[in-house]
Amino acid sequence: MPAVTGYLAHVIPNSTKSTSMKTTAVAASTPPPLQLTGTILATVVFVGGIAPLATDMYVPAFPLVAADLRAGATQVQLSLTTFFIGMAMGQLLGGPVSDQRGRRKPLLSPLAVLTIASLACAWSPSISIMLTARFVQGFSGGWAMVIGRAIVVDLVSGIYLVRALNVVAGVGGIAPVVGPLLGAAILQGWHWRASFVVVAALAAVMAVAVAVAVPETLPADRRHGGGLTRLRHAARQVLGRPRFVAYLIVTAFSMGVTFAYVATSAFILQSMNRLSPMTYSILFAANAVGLALTTLAAGRMAGRVRTRTVIMIGLTATGAAGLLLLAGAIGGMPLWVAIVGFFALMSAQGLVGANAGALASNEAPEHPGTGSAALGFLQWCTAGVIAPIAGLGGDRTAVPMAVIILALTAASLAAMALTRTAHRP
Repeated sequence: MPAVTGYLAHVIPNSTKSTSMKTTAVAASTPPPLQLTGTILATVVFVGGIAPLATDMYVPAFPLVAADLRAGATQVQLSLTTFFIGMAMGQLLGGPVSDQRGRRKPLLSPLAVLTIASLACAWSPSISIMLTARFVQGFSGGWAMVIGRAIVVDLVSGIYLVRALNVVAGVGGIAPVVGPLLGAAILQGWHWRASFVVVAALAAVMAVAVAVAVPETLPADRRHGGGLTRLRHAARQVLGRPRFVAYLIVTAFSMGVTFAYVATSAFILQSMNRLSPMTYSILFAANAVGLALTTLAAGRMAGRVRTRTVIMIGLTATGAAGLLLLAGAIGGMPLWVAIVGFFALMSAQGLVGANAGALASNEAPEHPGTGSAALGFLQWCTAGVIAPIAGLGGDRTAVPMAVIILALTAASLAAMALTRTAHRP
């Protein structure tokens, strides 16, 4: 947490100023508005790490999971899909509910469910039970993640929001680095099921961290009542804004690109190129480092370079990486092509996803939970659809993965064309 606090002090030098954008004048006797402190931000990052940990930690074990549960490669990849669908549904419901009932209490319960679901994954005797437990794990994790994002949106806006969300995404890149390495280490001495026990333990620690460090950030006078009718009205307001929808598409498709890579990289690097789980995990971690560094760099650029320009640079790099991977896939995917292509691909996403999400959130400041829910829902729906399609090549060809990356990049560039009149940042 001290490292996160220090970084926050650099990228958000005046949290009080940004908070004032969200707060009307109050009487002198009213308690001062909450600020986005390093402790709160670190806790949000911790909660947001559940998705990469719950996916990446057992990705190196995909071939072993398939053998142990007597399942094919596509069935094992479906465990990603069910998790992503659960994430999407959890975020779709968790965000609006937190707009109605506040952030703190609705954040604590799903963390308890997440702990139990992770243990169920660890003890799954068959692929069907694994898929069910993964859905519940994703649902509770998504519910928690969207509320964490809404907490940030409660406290900062404008350029400060761009910086803060890049910190969340960049520091959150530690989870993809640690996840596969920890998963590979577990495989060296224990069963792959132990990775889910670790996730369960971390979920329990997350609950304690939230209980200790996160106050209620949405006062009662800023909550939205009215049940489902009000929720539908808020959704129509948010989705009725063209710029929000355009940035929403870019954010979701960046997630699709990421999980086209996640779903196929183990088979491309291990099955097709005969790398060991540990070597694969080291390469996976290196790609996550590239993603984290570019995300943090994008946060530092906020206010100096137009955020839209940064996104366009990232999309251009994504397209170039996609072309390289397609050429390599047609030629049997040489190892050097996969290594270079995957690193460029993941580093480019650090310039795209968090920035597009921050600009989308700026378009819906009065409904932060609903806006975050829409972002999370489409992101994880996209990931859930893309993962099995990208994996159609199995351990034989990477062409479907490369084609999907290029298609998503083209669609994102088309969406960005609709934002040419978007205001700065």
